[in-house]
Amino acid sequence: MSFLEYRLKLAPTGVSKVFYINWALILLLTAIAAIGWLMLYSIAGGNIDTWALPQIKRFVLGMVILLSVAVVPIWFWRSMSGLAYGVAMILLLLVEFFGTVGMGAQRWIDIGFMRIQPSELMKVTLVMMLATYYDWLDDKKVSRPLWVIIPVVLIVAPTILVLMQPNLGTSVMLIVAGGAVMFAAGVSYWYFAGVIALVGGTIFAVIFSEGKSWQLLHDYQYKRIHTFLDPAADPLGAGYNIIQAKIALGSGGWAGKGFMQGTQSRLNFLPEKHTDFIFTTLGEEFGFVGAISLLALYTLVLVMCIYAAVQNKDRFSQLLIIGVAVNFFLYIAVNLSMVMGMAPVVGVPLPLLSYGGSATLVILLAFGLVQSAIVHRPR
Repeated sequence: MSFLEYRLKLAPTGVSKVFYINWALILLLTAIAAIGWLMLYSIAGGNIDTWALPQIKRFVLGMVILLSVAVVPIWFWRSMSGLAYGVAMILLLLVEFFGTVGMGAQRWIDIGFMRIQPSELMKVTLVMMLATYYDWLDDKKVSRPLWVIIPVVLIVAPTILVLMQPNLGTSVMLIVAGGAVMFAAGVSYWYFAGVIALVGGTIFAVIFSEGKSWQLLHDYQYKRIHTFLDPAADPLGAGYNIIQAKIALGSGGWAGKGFMQGTQSRLNFLPEKHTDFIFTTLGEEFGFVGAISLLALYTLVLVMCIYAAVQNKDRFSQLLIIGVAVNFFLYIAVNLSMVMGMAPVVGVPLPLLSYGGSATLVILLAFGLVQSAIVHRPR
């Protein structure tokens, strides 16, 4: 009996799949999203139609996608990885020619009833492709140079296209998530040491190139770096967002000012308060207790993913779950670092809290793949 036949024999079928879904994980995701709806309702001054209701509708659609993906066998999604990655690459190319410009960047494709951001989809399809590659590759070849080049190309190709939009935050997430899958697959530590050295050299080159004819970043990106280092240098300009975010977080204190009582958000001191800076509203209204409670929910989601990866004996499923978990962690880490002034502002949403369609739907799609791996794991 082949391993595939063994998996098919032991995997649940039909209606019984519902009982193998990790409903605790779904409950956690819903609880996080519900906090986001409350924040969007508060930011809009008690108007549910402005941001909260559209976000609820997107979450319901995303949950339908999650459950639909969950009941499809995980080996089907493995077979679709190449196609999914190819479609995401084509969409990224289309952005370059037909993309919609917003906030100084060309990142979206307008399909009429909504705008989609292909770079969000690439975060999932890249993980799928790398997990499939290492599931296929013999363990003895994992660290051989020829077989390391292939996943590096798979990571670098979409990263270049995303950088051209420009979208530095997502580019960093693609590199780190892709590297995490390679690390989990067993690629030698020496490659990562080389990458760290290369990153250090790149940072030096980026700083040195400012103002030169071969400047490596856009002017607005250098402005973000300067703002990160010294927000007070331009308190009414580039440093305004970070300063106001810190004021909002600090003013919340231990227990916060109360629901819908946040002055920084209600009086419009906080730009992008419903998207990238939504955590500051939570901190202002519910204080340290509310903020740490949200982080606890995020932590539980990550712990459940790690446990699911450890329990699963299928290599593709293990690497897929790890990749999804790392992506989810990067959303959280980059956004919180950004709003607390610990990293430059790069426009990464807080998962399931920030207002937006593409990120929410893609995150729930990714967790649908995690659920499929859980439901159909060899038992």
